[in-house]
Amino acid sequence: MLLHDYIPILILAGLAAAFAIGTVLLSFLIGPRKSGDGKLDPYECGMPPEGDPRERFNVKFFLVAMVFVIFDIEIVFLFLWAVIFQQLGVYGLLEMAVFIGILIMAFAYVWKKGVLEWASRTNSST
Repeated sequence: MLLHDYIPILILAGLAAAFAIGTVLLSFLIGPRKSGDGKLDPYECGMPPEGDPRERFNVKFFLVAMVFVIFDIEIVFLFLWAVIFQQLGVYGLLEMAVFIGILIMAFAYVWKKGVLEWASRTNSST
């Protein structure tokens, strides 16, 4: 590998860095500089903020987010497998069956643990 093989990559990296630095610098130089109380307020979907910003979230939000990300990544693997399905043959089909089986067991475990339950359960035995 010679250095001239990497020249296009270095040029692209330099252009990307120049564009990023240039746009920030340009907006700083020609952008408006208005200050006021409204600029210091946090922006919350166009509505006035309510409550304490340091309020603690229920751990359920984080659990659901992690499960969503994990299963979302697994779906990406399914798409990649579907693209080369015919090249893999029966071996690829069996491997994907094992993969989906493990995925279903993980989903059942998450469901059994109650991660997907938003409302808390109450014992209402009368």
